[in-house]
Amino acid sequence: MFDKRVTVLVGHFGSGKTEIALNLAMDLASRGLPVTMADLDVVKPYFRTRSARGLLTESGIELLAPDGSNLHADLPIIVPQIRSHLRRSDRKLIIDVGGDDVGARVLGSLSDVVPVAETECFLVVNFRRPSTPDPRSAAAMVRQIEAVGRLPVTGLISNTHLLDETTLEIVVEGLQSARKTAELLDIPVVAAAASEVLADELRTVIDEPVLALRRIVMPPFDMPKHRAAGPLFVVN
Repeated sequence: MFDKRVTVLVGHFGSGKTEIALNLAMDLASRGLPVTMADLDVVKPYFRTRSARGLLTESGIELLAPDGSNLHADLPIIVPQIRSHLRRSDRKLIIDVGGDDVGARVLGSLSDVVPVAETECFLVVNFRRPSTPDPRSAAAMVRQIEAVGRLPVTGLISNTHLLDETTLEIVVEGLQSARKTAELLDIPVVAAAASEVLADELRTVIDEPVLALRRIVMPPFDMPKHRAAGPLFVVN
């Protein structure tokens, strides 16, 4: 898991996909690996990779995202840069693909240069969101994204949560739905994600690898005054 050169993360609004992308990038960079993040999220207005630009820069992570007067642009104006990076072999590339099959259209425009053998594509799924209330709807969403994005989804990351109201029971319930979705699609559940508060307890009750996440991107009305230090991403 996360051992290929290119990692593509897809999922609907509210899945937590961007948080996982950011935590992954921070973890890889902390191990001394050269990392580039590409923000292809053209769907949601607040929770975007580009919102954490300063933190990524501090960590030595290159960010491909609209900048300056184009900061909040919803146009794929960075596609040429991403095409160039997909051809490179010297850096890890994490692509945060926004939203749904609409967002995946931008990914589809890159299909001719995606190195399939060096690429893993994971769907991040939150079963507490209206777009994915059950395994069949999640499986249907995967097929839509694959058709438009022209890239097979190779695994699921279970990330069922209700932000600060998340309990261990909610996480485990979501993982059970993710397992059923994986059976429908004949792909694996590669990990279950949870906050650092819940991660240790989660490891005692499930067999899948656990991603311990620290919340990085917040909406403008909920930004902390100071960033906490410490590890951001743990896989066990």
